Amino acid sequence: MKVILRADVPDVGHKGDVLDVADGYARNFLVPRGLAMAASKGALAQAESMRRARVVRDARDREAAEDVATKLTPLTITIPARAGAEGRLFGSVTTADIAEAVQAQSGIDVDRRRLHLDDPIRALGAHEVPLRLHPDVEVRLNVEVVAQ
Repeated sequence: MKVILRADVPDVGHKGDVLDVADGYARNFLVPRGLAMAASKGALAQAESMRRARVVRDARDREAAEDVATKLTPLTITIPARAGAEGRLFGSVTTADIAEAVQAQSGIDVDRRRLHLDDPIRALGAHEVPLRLHPDVEVRLNVEVVAQ
């Protein structure tokens, strides 16, 4: 059955895509949830306009992400933390702490879920933290954890 996606569906496609899916999948899952509609001549024209809008929105989002990346790249974010004599922190620095420090020091609001730390930072010093602003734009933040 040919359907047009009305929203992004993980592992299936993006909004506006025309797909050929199993009849049962379309009838029992996609259509009842409002994720897709049956493809017809009028609907295909609507799908084309959804695709064009998605491309424009994606280009705008990517451009905004690249602009933020150019502003964040030269910065070093300093985070004061309590530490012992050997440089180990009492506690840790998490993505929420880093996002708050970026907001305070640069004025740029960063979602903590876009910061990727394998483990929280538990030592003083310089650290690189990857920040994914857009699926195609990733920047490495320079984070300096200093003793308080």
